[in-house]
Amino acid sequence: MSAQNPSSQLLSHLTTKNLHPTPTWLSTFLSTQNPRVPAASLNRTAIFRLLASNITQTLQRTSTTTFPRDIADPNTQTRQLAGPIVVQILDIEDVGRSRWSQIEALEAAERGETRKGHEIIRTVPGETEATGLGAGTDAEVAAGSVGGGPWKLLVQDAAGTRVYAFEMQSVEGIGGETAIGAKMVLRNVMVARGMVMLEARGVACLGGKIEEMDKAWREGRKERLKSVVDGEHGV
Repeated sequence: MSAQNPSSQLLSHLTTKNLHPTPTWLSTFLSTQNPRVPAASLNRTAIFRLLASNITQTLQRTSTTTFPRDIADPNTQTRQLAGPIVVQILDIEDVGRSRWSQIEALEAAERGETRKGHEIIRTVPGETEATGLGAGTDAEVAAGSVGGGPWKLLVQDAAGTRVYAFEMQSVEGIGGETAIGAKMVLRNVMVARGMVMLEARGVACLGGKIEEMDKAWREGRKERLKSVVDGEHGV
């Protein structure tokens, strides 16, 4: 077996996922792998690593796989992007619920309280899983485990270009549990006045997470919501 075969085989598999790593990333990755590892295992490991990476450092940049530089121009009424364009999520916001209600729900969750309708339920670790009492509560929605939406996302392509995207219809894989750094593939999406319109047929969620970014985002979520609310009220 030639030395080029593992690289070619891996590239072919990654292409089916619309993941086009840079030559540097591919070379570095292969140099750390046991050459006797089965191809299937190598493929899974490569995909996991790419989905956990910052795509501005690991994926190639071409005119067809990245956004136009003026993607966020609000003066452009409509345009369609053929793609496929791989993006990573930098922020996600539930625009279907008020920010204040989300703050209250997060604070209730911190106190170990959940709410079903007008009833406040005191929970302890493990109680929700054991009894099902917390299913569908306000705190769970705020925490992202159920419901919520539609969602507004800040996404970024491999070139580092950022643009907001709005969920026009429910898209599988987008929700409060979606991790920061998760990857999506966009195809034939419409852009209206600087915002990408997300519909189920044009979005494929690949998953993944950038651990440090996700941790920082979740830890600072309540303070960010409060900052926006205070600004709206002139505090």
